[in-house]
Amino acid sequence: MLSIRPLIATAMAVTATGLPAVAAQATEQAVPPMLVGIRAAHQVGLDRLVFEFRGRLPARRDVRYVSTLIADGSGETVNAVGRALLQVRFDQADGHDRRGKVTYGPTRRTYALPGVIQVVNTGDFEATLTFGVGLARRVPYRVYTLTAPSRVVVDIATPYRTVPVRDYFLNTANYNTGRRPYTTTVQRPVISPATAFSALQRLFAGPTQIERAQGLRFAGSKATGFSKLTIKNGIARVYLTGRVTSGGSTFTIADQIRPTLKQFPMIKWVKIYDSAGQTEHPTGPSDSIPQSLEP
Repeated sequence: MLSIRPLIATAMAVTATGLPAVAAQATEQAVPPMLVGIRAAHQVGLDRLVFEFRGRLPARRDVRYVSTLIADGSGETVNAVGRALLQVRFDQADGHDRRGKVTYGPTRRTYALPGVIQVVNTGDFEATLTFGVGLARRVPYRVYTLTAPSRVVVDIATPYRTVPVRDYFLNTANYNTGRRPYTTTVQRPVISPATAFSALQRLFAGPTQIERAQGLRFAGSKATGFSKLTIKNGIARVYLTGRVTSGGSTFTIADQIRPTLKQFPMIKWVKIYDSAGQTEHPTGPSDSIPQSLEP
C-alpha cells in the first residue's frame, strides 16, 4: 500500500505563497524591514519617540548625540531645530517601497512637546535609514525594542519644567481670501528662562502635522534660521541666516517674528537683520526689517 505520509508532510511544508517553508523564511529574512510609522508623545517625565517597522526589527540600531546632521549619500548638512541633536540610525532597513515612495509619512515633522521639537530624515540610502531629532536640551535617553509589531523606542528624559508661549503662523485660508488676521496663534512648551529664544526657535520649527492640516504654514522668506537673538532696552534684534527675500509677497517672516517676540513684556520693538547684518532702521525705538523683506 502506498503511504500518504510523505505527501502530507510535503503539503504542510508549503506556505500560502506557494514557497517551501524554508525558502519563504529565507525570503523574509532577505527583505529589509520597512519603516511604516513615526510617532511621539509626552509621558510622565519623558518624551517617547517610536519608530514602527513592517517585518522584523532592523539588524542594528544606533542612537547618539551629534554636533551636525549630515545627509547620507550627498554629505550635505541637514538643518533641524533644537539645542541638541540626536542621530538615529537603522542598518538593513528601508523607508521606501519598490517605487521609491516614502512609507512612513512626512520626512520632516514638528512636535509641540517639551523635549522633542523636530524629527528629520537624513538618509534612506543603501538599506541605511537615518534621522535627526532636534531636542530642547541635551538629556539622558534610553533605547529599547518591542515586537508585534516591530518597534524601536527612544525615551527622552524631560527633567525640567516648561512654560507655555505663543507662536504666530501664517493662516493660508485667511491670507488667500484677504481676511485678517493673517496669523493664527499656537501654543508651545518651552524651558524657562530663555523663553523668547525658545519661542523663536519653535517658530522656525514650523507647524505640527495637525496644524498644517488646518492650513497653518511658516512663511520662512528663504531664511534658514537665525544666528543670534539679543534683547536690550526693550529692543529685540534677530539675525537671520540664508538668502532672505520677500519674493514680492506682502506677508513675510517678519509678520510672524514680531508678534511672537512682542508677547514678552520686555520686548517693545523688533529689529530683523539679514545674513549680512543689515536692517533699514538699526537705531531708535522702532521695528525694522532688512531691505530684502520689502515687497
